[in-house]
Amino acid sequence: MSRRSPVHSHPLLRLDLQRWRARLTLGLLFAGFVVLSARAVYLHVWQSDFLTNQGEKRAQRIAVIPAYRGMITDRRGEPLAVSTPVETLWANPKEADPSAEQIQALADILNKNPEQIARLFADKRKGFVYVERLLEPTKAEQARALNIAGLHSKPAYRRYYPAGEVTSHVLGATDIEDNGIEGLELTYQSWLTGEPGSQRVVKDRPGNVVEILERIKSPKPGRDLALAMNQHIQYLAYRELNDAVALNEAKAGSVVVLDARTGEILAMANSPAFNPNSRPTYTAERMRNRAVADTFEPGSTMKPMFVAAALDAGVVRPDSVIDTGPGWFIIGDRRITDTHPKGVMTLAESIQVSSNVAVAKIALETRGEDYWNLLSRAGLGAQPKSGLPGEATGRLRPFGTWRPIEKATMAYGHGLSLSLLQLAHAYTAFANDGVMPQLTVLRREGVAPGTRVMTEKTANQVLAMMELVTREGGTAPMARVSGYRVAGKTGTAHKFVDGSYDGRNYISSFVGLAPASDPRLVVAVMLDEPRGRIYYGGLVAAPVFSKVMSGALRFMALPPDAPFDQTSAPPGEAPIVREST
Repeated sequence: MSRRSPVHSHPLLRLDLQRWRARLTLGLLFAGFVVLSARAVYLHVWQSDFLTNQGEKRAQRIAVIPAYRGMITDRRGEPLAVSTPVETLWANPKEADPSAEQIQALADILNKNPEQIARLFADKRKGFVYVERLLEPTKAEQARALNIAGLHSKPAYRRYYPAGEVTSHVLGATDIEDNGIEGLELTYQSWLTGEPGSQRVVKDRPGNVVEILERIKSPKPGRDLALAMNQHIQYLAYRELNDAVALNEAKAGSVVVLDARTGEILAMANSPAFNPNSRPTYTAERMRNRAVADTFEPGSTMKPMFVAAALDAGVVRPDSVIDTGPGWFIIGDRRITDTHPKGVMTLAESIQVSSNVAVAKIALETRGEDYWNLLSRAGLGAQPKSGLPGEATGRLRPFGTWRPIEKATMAYGHGLSLSLLQLAHAYTAFANDGVMPQLTVLRREGVAPGTRVMTEKTANQVLAMMELVTREGGTAPMARVSGYRVAGKTGTAHKFVDGSYDGRNYISSFVGLAPASDPRLVVAVMLDEPRGRIYYGGLVAAPVFSKVMSGALRFMALPPDAPFDQTSAPPGEAPIVREST
């Protein structure tokens, strides 16, 4: 009896599959293998470059390298505006799913509300949201250490101003994109802005840079800007102005300091000011550069300019006398008065005591064209072209439209308007033998181009008359500077508001030069609406001038030209010499 294997003994196992099925299965497997092999060969041989590029696009990126904004310095190279490295945090909500603990930790780092942070990550429709702009690098590093998926950072720069409010109106500020929006940051935007660079990098799936492959273009930093400003004089002007605004309860105030020879703006301060390092202080009221953009009727500070025009026209001589009568004068239906009648006075005394009647009488004998031409040459009615944005032109009407009363009142600064910068600039003509140098906010090398405003003889004669203003009997003994001769003129004018003069509010000003023997500096001070017990320019603005000029003369090491005694020092308590307004 033959023995059969138990396997073959089972009847189901003795059934043979049809051979075509087996061959079909093997054929399909072989065909699939051939197709896959052919596809692999095709991709690796004919599509190699394409696939390589596609892979690189998903791993490599072109990253922007931000450029360093140029530094702004004062005339001695001290930094006034610099750029510091910061980082910007951003997120891709589609990739992010932070835990409550991570959100709380991130909120603590950024000093924000956790709910605010959570809302940024909640909108999954967005692929990009800013989490925090211009963040300190240490805090950005702490945020990255939380390992929140979809949270990224990129380098940037933030502008920093070491002097803060002190230089704010001259320098201006930049926006969050580091573009200038005010002041010199705006005017010299193209000069200060650099050119960003680029580099090829490899990023991982979360977006972190894991390797820098090559630098395509190096960033080109912006160019530095050297100003004419003296930072020490600027601080002095800002401090004294702020104190005066607070003491006199004024609405606002401005100070301008010029180098009378070169036309350089050594200092320019306004109050109130803003802090360019703190964006919450960016308000229109605080950011306005009043010394440049605001105009006002200058009042009696125009009398020296008018007297110069009359002298050049031959209408009067330095030894001329004017009979002011009882201290009032009628033109048409208008009455011009002096606060302190003096009867007959010399031309120099009319400047010393600021007589409206005296200059009004001279004005009626002077052609309006002669006065208009001098004012026009002095820059009134035109932009000063200092390099600062927002320069006002002021108001100087054509002389052909002047009525007799307007001709008289314009002699003492009513009926025209200018900025404090224009006023200070005009006075440089008295310091340079009648020539007014072109203004500049930048440090000037070489001789300044200038415009002749009056003759040399007239400029020196009027300068001597203005010295009397700071002596006994003048309207501004408080403007004296110990050890130096000072020449200048006060101004106390009613504000012109909505087509009429406001009898309760004043603009108080003083503009002067020193050392008077060889003037080098011009300082102009203006206080808007002083509310204290006194409002005269000689008692409100002149003390500011004295302190600023005193410090500036010493900072510049200019030699004294007067004895250090009571004749040159400001009096402890000056008598009130009321000025005609």
